[in-house]
Formats: sequence, C-alpha cells, structure tokens
Amino acid sequence: MFVDSHCHLDKIKRVEELGLETVLNDAAAAKVEHMLCVGVTLDDFYPMAELIAGRSNISMSCGLHPLYVAKNRVDYDELTTICQRDDVVAVGETGLDYYYDKDNHHTQQESFAKHIELANQVNKPLIIHTRDAREDTIAMLKEGRAEQCRGVLHCFTENQWMAERALELDFYISISGIVTFASASELREVVKSVPLQRLLIETDAPWLAPVPHRGKENQPAYVTEVAKCIAELKNIEVEEVAAVTKDNFYELFQQAKAGA
Repeated sequence: MFVDSHCHLDKIKRVEELGLETVLNDAAAAKVEHMLCVGVTLDDFYPMAELIAGRSNISMSCGLHPLYVAKNRVDYDELTTICQRDDVVAVGETGLDYYYDKDNHHTQQESFAKHIELANQVNKPLIIHTRDAREDTIAMLKEGRAEQCRGVLHCFTENQWMAERALELDFYISISGIVTFASASELREVVKSVPLQRLLIETDAPWLAPVPHRGKENQPAYVTEVAKCIAELKNIEVEEVAAVTKDNFYELFQQAKAGA
C-alpha cells in the first residue's frame, strides 16, 4: 500500500467536475491507502476541510504558501488556532521561493519564521516548499530549532548539499513525479544517495504528473509511478519502497490515521 504524502485535492479539476469519490476510487484501485491534503492559504483551508471532512484516509495541514503570503489574507492567530486542531497533522505549506518571487524575500522570511515557531509550539511537523533559497532555508530552520518539530522538504528539486543539511535536522525528503522527468538527472542522483528510511513519496497533485502521465492532470493514484522510479534507482522492489515510505509517513505525521 502507498501513501501520497502531499497533494491538493481541492485544486484538482476532476474533483470539481466529477466529485471527490472519482479520484479516491482511482487512488484505492492503485493501492493508495492515505493522502495528505495540504493547505496553502487561510481562506482555502475551510472549503478544503469541508471537502474531505469525515474521511479517515485523508489528513490535512494548514499554512501560508510563500508565493501566496504577500497577496492573501494573513492572520497568524487564526493560523495558530487552526493548527491546534486535532484533524490538522502538520504546519504548512510554508518556506521560501526566490525563483518565482524575487521581490518579497523579507515577507516570505517573516512568515517562514512564524511557521517554524508555531510548529514547535503545537509540536507538529513542518511541510517546507523551497526553491532557489537553499542557504536561507537551512539557516532559518537551524535558527528556529526546527529539528524539535521536524518536517519534510516537499517536492524536492535541490542538490546533494541541501539534502544532507535537511537530514542533519532530522527532516525527510519527499520525492514527486519530477524524478521521472528526463531533465531530472541531478535529482535522481540525490535519490540514490538518500537512505530509503528518510524518503517520502508524493504527487503534489494536480501538478507535476509523472511519466507516463505527463501532460495530464495529476492525481494521488499516480504516486505509484514515483515509487517505481525510486525502486529502479535503488535497485529494489517497488513493494519495499511502498512499505518503507508509508512507515516513514506515519512516523513523521503521527496524528495521521495509519491503515485508515
């Protein structure tokens, strides 16, 4: 059985058009037993929570995505209240993105620091988005003592140095469908070097559909293709990738319901 450690079910057009059950049925057929639906703004959190309410095979998080923090409503007291909920298993998506947003570094850094502080306060792991901000991301995690709450660098596309620094902080590395892309040779080398016991797998659906589904809208069922690629890179069976990354997920996100 597989776990999709990072998806956005509320952003999938197929869910809007055909209903959530269609996507969940496909996931079940692919032996995906659990999904983590990740929040990116405060206002998006409430309809997301309503969409997945009562489903024990879906967990959720809440955070302010670094690319949205400058243009969306920000209320850290409200975020704190949400992250204290029993049905919220993680803080984020948060982090730093200097690739798409070159003008709001300070705003991103302020928000990131507050998320790290909050994660330690509520004792829940962080979900980190980082792009073109390697040194600042690691420095802020260290400064905020993020090793206390731990977390994951999601949709990892960075280099060996950053992977090693994240592992030193007891963070996990999450691999998306990007690993299957022809252009991802450096990422595949990183995957080979990171112990399987420190990896998670994800789709980041509806984006980044893996080969052989490139060009389609991504969905949790496709997380199996990520597992297959990792198995090939590490010369092990896909069943081992599924089992170990599943255990890793429940070890990190301890409020998620294993086997649901």
